[in-house]
Amino acid sequence: MSQTARTRILCDVDFERDGMQTGYLRLFHSSHASAYGFLPIPIVVIRNGEGPTALFVSGNHGDEYEGQVALANLVQALKPEQIRGRVIILPTANYPAAMAGNRVSPVDNLNLNRIFPGDPDGSVTEQIAWFISEQLIPRADLVCDLHSGGSSLLYTPCALTGRTADPALYERQLAALKAFGAPLAYVQGRAQGQGGNQTLGGIAERHGIPSLGTELGGAGAVSREGLAIAERGVRNLLVHLGILPPEARIAAPETRIVGLGGQDHFVYAEEPGLFEPLVELGEAVRAGQPAALLHTPETPWKPPLEHRFPIDGLVLCKRQPGRSQRGDCLFVLGGAMPG
Repeated sequence: MSQTARTRILCDVDFERDGMQTGYLRLFHSSHASAYGFLPIPIVVIRNGEGPTALFVSGNHGDEYEGQVALANLVQALKPEQIRGRVIILPTANYPAAMAGNRVSPVDNLNLNRIFPGDPDGSVTEQIAWFISEQLIPRADLVCDLHSGGSSLLYTPCALTGRTADPALYERQLAALKAFGAPLAYVQGRAQGQGGNQTLGGIAERHGIPSLGTELGGAGAVSREGLAIAERGVRNLLVHLGILPPEARIAAPETRIVGLGGQDHFVYAEEPGLFEPLVELGEAVRAGQPAALLHTPETPWKPPLEHRFPIDGLVLCKRQPGRSQRGDCLFVLGGAMPG
């Protein structure tokens, strides 16, 4: 066991050793239930000589399950003698959130994918972000962060990447996106006021490392379609990098790529109510088309509030729970590719 520089987390694995290693990132956390305990964040490293490195992450949000299952299955199936190079797998990145089935950590109520690069002396989630930022991402030639819609959203299973300022990096990301082989993908801008460098993909971009993500389903469950896309995609990325041989590639459809830009790609609840969607996932919609009704059964004499789509687009995502509050996201649209 060796302590990595500038982090309180102890790491069980040696990133330079050949073979398969399994172990934990030991994040020591003193709680009422365990005064001298640690949080055991599982990590797997599979290495066979010199070559490229792929970093696969899931459980960044703990209630997103398809990626966690796909990476667990990859650990079971992938053998060192099959590869050239190295594969690093972190299947439950935000371990406390994953064990609780929550989007955010129950320990400090932080969203891991909004606090990168983190803090080596910070809270539990900030320490995890720092370790990923400083110890894992710089070792990678490609980063894949597997997400889904979680408990509150349901996505058409898709892959995604960001529109970077570096044209060469952007081309590498598009190539990886197409190699992943999801039927649908989108290129995102800086939506919802997010600073891009606060996400895992944003940190990879800062290091000049190509990254892509997914939205594989959601609704707090495992989508069979999303899981199949993830399992095929991670293997095809290993072929794309040259870690697996070309014959290991799994046939995939050509990827349709759309764009996701600013706030006009989102429909938000304007008032509290029961959400009735008027369209379904994957439908093409037009600007001004009715999107949803918000009902108030507690005041049944009040007419439902109609919401309309602000732009033409493709329905990528919709809210899952019926009971909604003002400000909840009801739909996300894919549209024209960002320039």
